[in-house]
Amino acid sequence: MSYILVKNGLVTDSEKSEKADVLVKDSKIAKVAAHIDVSSLYENVKVIDADGKYVMPGFIDAHTHYHLVSRGTVTADSFEQGSRLAAFGGVTSVIDFADHDRGETLCRSLNNRLSEMKKGMAIDYTLHQGVYGHGYDETIGTQLEELKKQGVKTLKIFTTYRETGYLIEEREKLSDLFRNAKRLGMLITAHCEYNPLIEEISRNQVGTPCPKDHADLRPSQAEAKAIEYYGSAALEAQCPLYIVHVSSEAGINAVRALRRAGAVIYAETTPTYLFLERSLLEGSEGSLYVMTPPLRTKKDNLALQQAVLDGDIDVIATDHCAFTKNQKLSSTDPRVIYPGIPGTEEMSALLYTFAKKHSMPVTDMVKLISSNPAKIFGIYPQKGSLQEGTDADITVFDPDCEWIVRNADIHSESGYSAFAGMKASGRACLTIVRGNVVCDGISYYGKAGDGMFVRQDY
Repeated sequence: MSYILVKNGLVTDSEKSEKADVLVKDSKIAKVAAHIDVSSLYENVKVIDADGKYVMPGFIDAHTHYHLVSRGTVTADSFEQGSRLAAFGGVTSVIDFADHDRGETLCRSLNNRLSEMKKGMAIDYTLHQGVYGHGYDETIGTQLEELKKQGVKTLKIFTTYRETGYLIEEREKLSDLFRNAKRLGMLITAHCEYNPLIEEISRNQVGTPCPKDHADLRPSQAEAKAIEYYGSAALEAQCPLYIVHVSSEAGINAVRALRRAGAVIYAETTPTYLFLERSLLEGSEGSLYVMTPPLRTKKDNLALQQAVLDGDIDVIATDHCAFTKNQKLSSTDPRVIYPGIPGTEEMSALLYTFAKKHSMPVTDMVKLISSNPAKIFGIYPQKGSLQEGTDADITVFDPDCEWIVRNADIHSESGYSAFAGMKASGRACLTIVRGNVVCDGISYYGKAGDGMFVRQDY
């Protein structure tokens, strides 16, 4: 039996922040109280003094792609490396993705991914299961029932990439998916870019595009139109819909319109769309900043920042999909460049910096990167809370740490940070996963295989 006592910190959840102590017994939170007397405990206790620091429920990155096999290669960050960089950012759980493997059922695809993750993950994880057009048939309802029994209730669809077989083109199939999700209490998440518009723009493209053209090949109008179209299907079925990585003012306005019409729409955005703009695509290393959807304008950044402050964004995640600089710079054609950038490690510091600048309550930060994703994806209160009896996932966050993001200080195998040069306020200084210290801000103690799959049942 082991104990950890985190003393004197500002214990902060999604509702309040107050000075208190947190006692961890083995893997669970045993007690939260204004004062816990060490002498009253019968075992040896590891005491951590968190005076002047926030003690928060472990952060959750609800959108990651670790060890993603794509376009004939694999992303830079393995499950082991993803766990490590996440821990340095105070992230104790991630929600990654299982592709819908060709010729396989959804459950077989899920189990393929889980068997890979089990060997490498040192932090906890759950999954969004892809549902793609190439495998969609009349057995989908039964497959979803089996998937739910396996502990996964969130699905991922693409509204583009017809050429890869990802897109579910027929409206009736799409409506059928939403009806089944509603019947089973499952949640559909959608990458929103309207495929007919994307393909029309591509057909009219003259010459070979370069990185700066990426934002014009996949404009914000395509995002808004896809949100409207797929949101209408969700509204018809009275099924909630989660929009991943909203990137534009047009996109968040489409979300707001659907909500006014009565749809239940959850909106996610990322630090990239909050803080980076498309001018980065114009430099000599513009390929490093190619992701999909593309970076937008400063006006879009500001609109999304205001949406965060107004409470119109439910979750901030990263879409962490890291490729090495050599991989990224191997092409200047945005249709060929490996799409994606790292970001899990920087997420909490960038959000705290933003919150501090705009006087946003720290409790709102906890909502965006801990309690809200846990609630939306069915793992709350086991994750995303500091309730007694729940998993002892704890992030101690130092609000007084002032630093500059540098490539050399980030733990992604990509070798760079898209946010390099930015000034940050605050940083995770201790990360605890189910009662085990996995990172103290300097050293990493996580062990591959120690991470656990979290069923979406709570």
